[in-house]
Amino acid sequence: MSEISNNNHHKVIIIGAGPAGFTAALYTARANLNPVIFEGLQPGGQLTITTEVENYPGFETGIQGPQLMDVMRKQAQRFGAKSIYKEVTKVDFSKRPFVIESYGEIYTADAIIIATGASAKLLGIESESKYMGYGVSACATCDGFFYKGLKVLVVGGGDTAMEEATFLTKFASEVTIVHRRDEFRASKIMLARAKKNPKIKFMTNSVVKEVLGKEENGRKVMTGAVIQNTKDSSTKKIDVDGLFIAIGHKPNTDLFNGFLDMDETGYLKVKPGSSYTNIDGIFAAGDVADKVYRQAVTAAGSGCMAALDCERWLEAQEEV
Repeated sequence: MSEISNNNHHKVIIIGAGPAGFTAALYTARANLNPVIFEGLQPGGQLTITTEVENYPGFETGIQGPQLMDVMRKQAQRFGAKSIYKEVTKVDFSKRPFVIESYGEIYTADAIIIATGASAKLLGIESESKYMGYGVSACATCDGFFYKGLKVLVVGGGDTAMEEATFLTKFASEVTIVHRRDEFRASKIMLARAKKNPKIKFMTNSVVKEVLGKEENGRKVMTGAVIQNTKDSSTKKIDVDGLFIAIGHKPNTDLFNGFLDMDETGYLKVKPGSSYTNIDGIFAAGDVADKVYRQAVTAAGSGCMAALDCERWLEAQEEV
């Protein structure tokens, strides 16, 4: 690693933006800790690809995802937080101060808050990204409300897919679960619940090959999908209004391998009721450590927890 310049040392570095990172920045900035936020390649996190956010408290008529993140960023910056629009490429948590690297440039910190989030696993087809937020979603609890009386697809075969499909029946007139095999990974109870629901249909041995849509009043609208049979490769077009991808999430934690404790799927482990990781002085907030709720408001709450834990920990270090 290259030489460390003194002006690259900070009391608190926050890795990752989004509700968790920005809330942590707001609280640490107001505690005069002058935090620096590494916003990475997707400033604002997952919410920047969400068009309408209606379930974040304080916004009675809803707010666009990117706009909400911009408001949060400006609020943190008002108290002295600084954003660096660079990706963290390497870390060394084996000594203090902690070292992080961004393409050869070295920064050090007395404490670090990790808010790198989790990324929804997607199908990887071009039309999926084209209609993301315009019919395609990776979060039923975030977007299900917009599909009242409409027909939707859910892709997946695990508990998440069954849970999302069941939740969507509160709004949609018809929910079809599309799965590439005819056997499901879902637990028996979750599968039985979905099969018992009269609004849920199953399309097995099938994959979504393409999302279909059109421009309507200058806005993209999903109108259907092309489904391919995995056994005979035949395809058919179906009319649907939405596509929910429920094939899992991947926490953005590869960077911390070898330093921080993770569960079997890569989520950071924190000490119960706190944001403390296994290394003193390193805290985790948001979806990177939460595989259960994964909501903007819970991420923001855990960002607050991480900031308060961080502030108290730094004070304790000074008293030693």
